[in-house]
Amino acid sequence: MDGKGVTAITEKTIPHRPPKPNKIEQVEHLADLVSRSSGAILTDYRGLTVSEITDLRRRLQHAGAEYHVVKNTLFGIACGERRAALRDHLAGPIAVAFALEDPVAPTKAILDFIREKRKAEVKIGLIEGRVYDLESLQQLSQLPAKPVLIAQALGAIQAPIVNLVGTLQGILNNFVWTLQAIHDQKAGPAEQAAE
Repeated sequence: MDGKGVTAITEKTIPHRPPKPNKIEQVEHLADLVSRSSGAILTDYRGLTVSEITDLRRRLQHAGAEYHVVKNTLFGIACGERRAALRDHLAGPIAVAFALEDPVAPTKAILDFIREKRKAEVKIGLIEGRVYDLESLQQLSQLPAKPVLIAQALGAIQAPIVNLVGTLQGILNNFVWTLQAIHDQKAGPAEQAAE
């Protein structure tokens, strides 16, 4: 007590209850999804019907993602160090699309769905550890899918090598033809003398 008869409130005077087992399980499940995903897109799903959410989940599943309605506090805990970057966006009802493969396809699926239904909104994206606002997510959705980008990069790397091999093959062919012509030329007079 202080001098006025009021008890000072400290952490020791506030009872601390251990977390409920189901909450621990939810955080572990969300932390697993966060660690396995290449990106997470937070959405405000207000206004969507159950059938629309089911439709969105189906579209996202085809794009290699899972869509989960989450509790803000539990999702923030599951994000660990990234929680600070998301703090301003963990308010109101949120659902998260976890991109378990390429983040481009799920981003495109969500933005197309929202444009089509004119309901819900994207709050923010967390892709490869970086925070993306709506404008950045729209730019990301216009990129080709990751396998296409890899194929294009490999093609660009492979093209000079293929050209070099073709050039070397042509040089070798010309060299062999030249040697053959010289051989035929020298063999020609010797064969004529033998006759």
